[in-house]
Amino acid sequence: MKKQIAMLPGDGIGPEVLEAAEAVIRALPELDFDLVEWPCGAGEYLKNGDPLPKATIEGCRAADAILLGAMGIPAVRWADGREMAPQIDLREIFGLYAGVRPTKLYNAAHSPLKAPVIDYVLVRESTEGLFSTRLRPRVMGADEVRDEMLVTRAGSERLFRFSFELATHRRNKLTLIDKANVLPSMAFFREVFDEIAKEYPQVETERVYVDAMALYLVQRPQSFDVMVTENMFGDILSDLAAATVGGMGMAPSADIGDDLAVFQPAHGSAPDIAGQGKANPVATILSVAMMLEWFGDVDSLNAAGRIRRAVELVMSDAANATGDLRGGLSTRELTAKIIGAL
Repeated sequence: MKKQIAMLPGDGIGPEVLEAAEAVIRALPELDFDLVEWPCGAGEYLKNGDPLPKATIEGCRAADAILLGAMGIPAVRWADGREMAPQIDLREIFGLYAGVRPTKLYNAAHSPLKAPVIDYVLVRESTEGLFSTRLRPRVMGADEVRDEMLVTRAGSERLFRFSFELATHRRNKLTLIDKANVLPSMAFFREVFDEIAKEYPQVETERVYVDAMALYLVQRPQSFDVMVTENMFGDILSDLAAATVGGMGMAPSADIGDDLAVFQPAHGSAPDIAGQGKANPVATILSVAMMLEWFGDVDSLNAAGRIRRAVELVMSDAANATGDLRGGLSTRELTAKIIGAL
């Protein structure tokens, strides 16, 4: 049955990396996808006054999944100083609570570390946490501004069950990252985690404070498999993780809900290199593989496996690299090599 994919190119290098994703999808004859492009992003705001038009929201709602390029232009901001972030709006509109951020090292030359293996998944709660009051109107000129950390039982339970299920399909290990020694919200977060852990006795669990985890991801990343944490902590740690395997161009991601999901590279719009053919397409191509695995049907799973094997084969050669990996290939050249290895 034909699947409809909402394509949101967005800003900066977003259209370039989404072009790479489309080329990979088109190269897999077992996939019967209808790719429908929708406007979104800071550039759309400059054109029509809305970074996330209602028609785009409805187009996403009707789709089987969403592929997103990159959003935001640093100079285009709301009156209170925040950048426009339609990707966060989509998470909240559609309840995409599980932010899945895989980190995998394909070539030792890409890492500043000397870790024998880097292969783990960080699951970030994507609808609550410290982002919960981001839309609260700011009182301009005030001498004090407060953000709140929201942790609910319902939001935490669904996040932890998702993470435990993921762990059972990997290496049966789940690490909670929190700040339960200081913040009451995080102490509650841990309490809910401990309750849900009883439902999964086969999964080994551990609990690590977020500051210690920043240390451990540099010192011994091979120690971890699946990790779960709050929204802001996950936002920060996933970028640190990407740096250990070559940078944001190697960092795919998904925001998954009960009925819909967005798949996108974790990097930003990189306006300084937009339109120059320098963007690394690997994160976006791996995000396509994540989408196919989420679909779960035989053809999609087979296609996802082909993509992962092709990326692994191509990236095992350090010469196959864009500028962020100290190479000289263009976006299209690296994409073509991956397609050639499918």
